[in-house]
Amino acid sequence: MTRPAASPAPRYDRAEPHASALIESLRAFGYTPQAAAADIVDNAISAQARTIRLDFQWNGEHSSVSFLDDGTGMTAPELVEAMRPGGRGPLDARAAHDLGRFGLGLKTASFSQCRRLTVATRRAGGAVVVRRWDLDYVGQTGEWRLLHDPHPGSEPLLEPLQQLPHGTMVLWEQLDRLAGGSARTDARAHKRFLAMTDTVEKHLGMVFHRFLEGRGRLQLFVNGQPVLPWDPFLSRHRDTQYLPGESLRHHGHPVAIEPFILPHRSRLSTDEYTSAAGPGGWNAQQGFYVYRNDRILVAGHWLGLGFQKDEHYRLARIRVDIPSALDAAWDIDVRKSRARPPGSLREDFVRIARLTRERAVEVYRRKGRPAGRSTATSAPAALWEARAGAARTDYLINRDHPLVTAVAARLGPDTAALRALLGLLERTVPVERIWLDVAEHPDQPTRPFEGIDPAEIEALVRDVYQTLRASGLDQEAARRRLEAMPFGERPEIVARVVQKESR
Repeated sequence: MTRPAASPAPRYDRAEPHASALIESLRAFGYTPQAAAADIVDNAISAQARTIRLDFQWNGEHSSVSFLDDGTGMTAPELVEAMRPGGRGPLDARAAHDLGRFGLGLKTASFSQCRRLTVATRRAGGAVVVRRWDLDYVGQTGEWRLLHDPHPGSEPLLEPLQQLPHGTMVLWEQLDRLAGGSARTDARAHKRFLAMTDTVEKHLGMVFHRFLEGRGRLQLFVNGQPVLPWDPFLSRHRDTQYLPGESLRHHGHPVAIEPFILPHRSRLSTDEYTSAAGPGGWNAQQGFYVYRNDRILVAGHWLGLGFQKDEHYRLARIRVDIPSALDAAWDIDVRKSRARPPGSLREDFVRIARLTRERAVEVYRRKGRPAGRSTATSAPAALWEARAGAARTDYLINRDHPLVTAVAARLGPDTAALRALLGLLERTVPVERIWLDVAEHPDQPTRPFEGIDPAEIEALVRDVYQTLRASGLDQEAARRRLEAMPFGERPEIVARVVQKESR
């Protein structure tokens, strides 16, 4: 019997990457400072940290950023593996609480912001071990030399780890992307550094808000100040609308979707409105929020489904929860800042987005009033009405508004002057100017009487009340008419005026 000829050994060349070239290329993944910081926090959470402290120290070109956590820490071999680019691949099995995926986050996130990355760590009962990547040193040697010691003079920056029985500290130095060669006395550079710190803090409050809420929550600090969670959906506000949630499946894995319609501006206090705008502002924060293991991957995005961000849909926010098993199907990138629904779910996502946007524009235009409520005591009487024609939209004063009818009643048959005034107001509405102001300042609309002296509001309420009473309405009817106007948002002033006028 003839044995088959053995296959010849494959011929090959070793084409290992040049260390200096590749390590510089790893800096170009497109991380923002806030996305890079979130990646480091991911590692700390995966290490079961309960407290994480970020410290941004301004010192000109010698500025630094450190991340200290009380997680489980690492042994020396584990630290070397963690510092290896691509130490764990995206196909490796990971624990349910593990927020990593590509084995690149620590390195690429750090290299994107600094040229010197030092990690110090200790296991419970063990000694502190240190490893350092110095991009300039790698460039000089042309080899992947992972140094064993901190840079001379940087030892004091690592001392806080000595106070913990276990944990890890990540230290960024030579912040060429954040501080450059700025002098310590450069006021403008210092101001930019502080603004970046504030941006990072707000981003972390959004991305990790689920970890920061509830009992047993994560404690996260930036320069000693606790990071506050930011709930994108105002889920505790009484006027937030919950649309029916849906549970979809892809390859046997669940994908949970829950749409929210946030309250109209008129239903929010100034502080609530400012807070709900989020890190990017109202328009930027509309859309889907994709969570993976309770961590936000994408915040405020229509996921390439063909929808544009528009002022009218700013109240639409949709929560999506996916498991880490669907990372590949959702095209999750290294920065964990991009996600796209798989093709099998696309039609459902389009349908849900369209419905949510339709409901959001209804609330936006009705100022939060439920459809079908039109009695004088259930919703404010609108003074202005929009009437769409074939070529233009006219904005007309509601002739049935309580105050208009009251003034007309007082004038009796001589209403020509009133009609002329109303007609002139209607034909000279500065629509273009209003449109430009809203476009230039989309996040600064004002509620009725917002920022006006309460005494001035009370004087106006008194004038309107007296006009209503003079038209023949009794006290109770006049009070109801006031409450049907925007004055209804200031019930304490209405009550005070009615009480004073009834004496």
